[in-house]
Amino acid sequence: MKVRRQKSESNRQLKARREKANGRRVGAALDRLLPTAFRLLLSALCLLSIPFAASAQYGRPPESTMPQGGTPDVLKTVTIEQRLNEQIPLDLTFRDEAGHDVWLGEYFKTDKPVVLALVYYQCPMLCNEVLNSLTGTLQAMSFTPGREYEVLTVSFDSRETPQMAATKRSEYLKRLGRPGAEAGWHFLTGDRAAIDRLTEAVGFHYVWDERSKQFAHASAIMVATPRGKLSHYFYGIEYAPKDLRLALVEASSGRIGSPVDQLILYCYHYDPTTGKYGLVVMNVMRAAGVLTVFGLVALILALRRRSAGDGWD
Repeated sequence: MKVRRQKSESNRQLKARREKANGRRVGAALDRLLPTAFRLLLSALCLLSIPFAASAQYGRPPESTMPQGGTPDVLKTVTIEQRLNEQIPLDLTFRDEAGHDVWLGEYFKTDKPVVLALVYYQCPMLCNEVLNSLTGTLQAMSFTPGREYEVLTVSFDSRETPQMAATKRSEYLKRLGRPGAEAGWHFLTGDRAAIDRLTEAVGFHYVWDERSKQFAHASAIMVATPRGKLSHYFYGIEYAPKDLRLALVEASSGRIGSPVDQLILYCYHYDPTTGKYGLVVMNVMRAAGVLTVFGLVALILALRRRSAGDGWD
């Protein structure tokens, strides 16, 4: 018996020494891994911060990419100044793609929000990029021009003709390939006075460059409410379908879209500095709290129903 006890004690001591040695090895391994894990974590955080840093400069080139010597004189006045909640002058007269005189207010008579794109049809590059990207964004959305919203493409070159507008309209309606869209996508031209009033009202500043014989201008699309109030600006030549859809739902005061869109709008907020929708943490927490309460109530009701069915007291 004494020998057995000594042997058992010896086994316990040996097991304890092994566990201690294993603990030291695990600790040493963790000591080696922690710096690596820390570096990986920092790298991940840096990678995650890239989209946010990019969005903060969306629509504005970094200073390091500007030409040496500063901004060229021709570009100093080329900007898009946000005029949120300002009224578009709906009394202006333009010409549609068929050459008919149209009153701008005709496109704001319904409860549909309006997407506005200012381009010129003979632009060799940037305007085509704007229209190409806008078409791709419209294709990605379930909304259809003429049904949930209107699209106005207006030339800011007073020399352009309704025939040019008709050619562009045919090209982009064919590219969009959405039945019924022809009723809601309009291509307009106008005289200098009407163009100047419209571009000034929306903050679209451009200049004619005599050297290149082209217009120098920035790129963006705008969203207006059914009453002609400017509500959203999206800069550059890439427009996220999710952002444009939410902008249209918000501009329509919820008259279009689904309950899911309304929930997303509650959790996301339009940031005019980036032209994007960002997550609102407090609203998400409130929504999660409400859903939790509803879940608990549903669980209590289900348990009470079950207990009644089983005949419990």
